Amino acid sequence: MFLSVFDMFKVGIGPSSSHTMGPMVAAARFLDQLRAAPFSASGVKVSLHGSLAFTGVGHATDRATILGLAGFLPETYDRDAANAALDRIRDTKTVEPEGMPALRFDPQTDLTFNFGPNLPGHANGMILSATDAQGDVILQETFYSIGGGFVMTQAELDAGKDTDDGPRVPYPFKSAAEMLEMAKASGLSIAEMKRANELSRRSAADLDAGMRRLWQVMTDCIDRGLENDGILPGGLNVKRRAKGIHEKLLAERGMNLTPPHTINDWMSVYAMAVNEENAAGGQVVTAPTNGAAGVVPATLRYYLDHVPGATTTRVPDFLLTAAAIGGLVKFNASISGAEAGCQAEVGSASAMAAAGLCAVLGGSPEHIENAAEIALEHHLGMTCDPVKGLVQVPCIERNGLGAIKAVSAASLALRGDGTHFVPLDSAIETMRQTGADMHEKYKETSLGGLAVNVPNC
Repeated sequence: MFLSVFDMFKVGIGPSSSHTMGPMVAAARFLDQLRAAPFSASGVKVSLHGSLAFTGVGHATDRATILGLAGFLPETYDRDAANAALDRIRDTKTVEPEGMPALRFDPQTDLTFNFGPNLPGHANGMILSATDAQGDVILQETFYSIGGGFVMTQAELDAGKDTDDGPRVPYPFKSAAEMLEMAKASGLSIAEMKRANELSRRSAADLDAGMRRLWQVMTDCIDRGLENDGILPGGLNVKRRAKGIHEKLLAERGMNLTPPHTINDWMSVYAMAVNEENAAGGQVVTAPTNGAAGVVPATLRYYLDHVPGATTTRVPDFLLTAAAIGGLVKFNASISGAEAGCQAEVGSASAMAAAGLCAVLGGSPEHIENAAEIALEHHLGMTCDPVKGLVQVPCIERNGLGAIKAVSAASLALRGDGTHFVPLDSAIETMRQTGADMHEKYKETSLGGLAVNVPNC
C-alpha cells in the first residue's frame, strides 16, 4: 500500500476538498475522456447526488464543477480568471475547455441537484454526461469524491481501495502493526521509511522541493488568515476572529500574569486562521481534507514558533510522519466526513498532527503510534453537521481543538515508553465501524445535529 505525501497533502482551494476540489477534478477527468473519445460531443450535463446535492451550494460544488468543465484545476486555480469564466459561461451557456470545441452547458438546466438516494459507491457521487447535437447521451461516467480531493470512477472504486500500480515500495506497510515491525527490523524511523517509499517514485530533489512548497502554502495560509478580517461568505454572517485573537495574543506577550493555558489560544488561532481562509475559498493544503486543513499546519507552526530548539529542518520529518499515519487511516477506514463523520476529518488530522509532532520532538516509532492513537481515539463518534452546509460552524473552531488535542496526545505519548492499551489499528477500525453505523443525517448532509438546531438565517 502506498499513498504519497503529495496524496495526503494537496494544494487546492476552499471550502471543501471533497465537495469543491473533488468535483472540479472529476469534471477535468471527464474532459480528458471526451478528448480521447472517437466522437465529438456537443454538450455536457451534470447530476450531483448524496452529500454533494444536500450541501453542494454551501460547499460551492456547483461552481467548482462548472469551472472544472471549463478547464480549471485546484492546484493552479486563479480566482479572477475563474470569476470571468463563470460570467462568460452564464452569458453564452457554453463551456470552452482547452483543445475542444465549445460545449453547450446552461448552469441553470444542465447541472442538477438530485436529492434522492445516494449512488451505490459513496455518499459523494456525481454523474457527468456528454450529449450529441440532438441531446442524446453519447458518453457517461460516474465519479465519487471520496475525501481529501481523491476522485474515483465507479470502475476504480469497484476494483478496490489499493489501486496503486506503481513500483513496489521498500516499506509497504498497510497497518500500524506492520509499520512498527518494519521500523524495528530496519532500525529506521517512520519518516525515514516513508521517505524511502517516496524516493521509489520521485527524485530526492523533487521530494524536498515539493515538501518545501507544501509548508510554504500552509504557513502563508496561516499568515493571510491572521491578517484578514470581515464577514465570511455564505449567508451565516460568521465573523472572522483569527486576526482579532492574534492581535490580543501579541499584546499580551511578555506580560508576567499571562496564564499558562494561553498557549492553547495560539494553537487555536493558527488553525482558525487556516479554516477562515478555507471558508472564504482561499488557497489551502488538504491535511488530509479542507474541512480539517488547519490542524496539521497549526501544530507544526506551534512547534516552530513556541517550542525551544525547534528548527525548520524537521518540517519534512513532520510531514512524512503525518502522511504515513494519514495513509493508514485512509486505506483502512476513511478521511471523508460524508462517509464517516468529522471523526474521519478532524480526527484523522489530529492523529496525523500528533504523530508528526511526536516525531520532531524525538519520539520513537512506538511513541508516534501511541500519539496518533490517543488523538484519534478521543475524536471517535464526532459527527459532521455543518450549519447551512458551510465549512464554518462548527468546523473552524473544531480545527483549533483538534490541534490542541494533537499536542496533548504527543505530549502524553512522550511521557510513556510507547506501550499502551489500545493499538492505533483498533482505533482506526473502530472509527470505520462507527462511521458505518452513524446515521446519514450526521454525515455532511446538514440534516441533523447543529445544522438543524441552530438558526442559520
